[in-house]
Amino acid sequence: MRNLSVVTQFILLGIPNTEGLETMLSVLFLSFYIFTLLGNLLILTAIISSTRLHTPMYFFLCKLSIFDIFFPSVSSPKMLFYLSGNSRAISYAGCVCQLFFYHFLGCTECFLYTVMAYDRFVAICYPLRYSIIMSHRVCAILATGTSFFGCIQATFLTTLTFQLPYCGPNEVDYYFCDIPVMLKLACADTSALEMVGFISVGLMPLSCFLLILTSYSFIVCAILRIRSAEGRRRAFSTCSAHLTAILLFYMPVVLIYLRPTPSPWLDATVQVLNNLVTPMLNPLIYSLRNKEVKSSLWKFLHNPGFLPEQL
Repeated sequence: MRNLSVVTQFILLGIPNTEGLETMLSVLFLSFYIFTLLGNLLILTAIISSTRLHTPMYFFLCKLSIFDIFFPSVSSPKMLFYLSGNSRAISYAGCVCQLFFYHFLGCTECFLYTVMAYDRFVAICYPLRYSIIMSHRVCAILATGTSFFGCIQATFLTTLTFQLPYCGPNEVDYYFCDIPVMLKLACADTSALEMVGFISVGLMPLSCFLLILTSYSFIVCAILRIRSAEGRRRAFSTCSAHLTAILLFYMPVVLIYLRPTPSPWLDATVQVLNNLVTPMLNPLIYSLRNKEVKSSLWKFLHNPGFLPEQL
């Protein structure tokens, strides 16, 4: 029998085929990370400081900005740390935490995009009943529900991954701990768990995407019935920002988790775009297409000490 020992730490090998590019990647990713934090903090400040933006749509956008701050923070600090020439080692507990919080934040954002689509559906299809349907209580329940179900999904996926024994190689051929690369290191047959994980990771985003598609089908029908050209333009402008953000979020998920034959380099590249670039672009998407957010940002940037508007 082989002398197997329990793994207590893992070594993150980083993005495949990028040897010698550590300094350039460190500068590039640090720039992305800083812009992500600053952009989402500005959106948060604009929404909190303007009472005109204290509506359900901006409440959910506020939560999205908070999660877009934390989402890249799961993997980026450690990646920047070892790209700067420091240790690539991560403890077993640290690896578990990375995987859990990555999927908790990602799943919550997935549910949140679905809730935001429902909010736009109610606003455009039932404008007269909007304030009644999307009351403060309903918004609080929906916001809490996204985090609750995201936590359940992440707990299931993390438990599924780390119930396996890790007693052999400990080199993770990736830049952070994620399900596909961790299963490769397990000292047991993972075929059944890979299938369960594939169904779980695929079914949840697919269900959310179908709900979003249903919401926007009704929205498009409602917009086409608007007689005013200006009314149609404003409705499409509001929804186009959300649709752009949804596409940027879902495309990497499909490419990484739902392809039958994974490619480490392609997966890592897409994952970096998903972890750093998409959260960085969301503030631009929602601010450039929204006059109210731009107005609030303009006031804040030209008078950062101004008090929140009074009702």
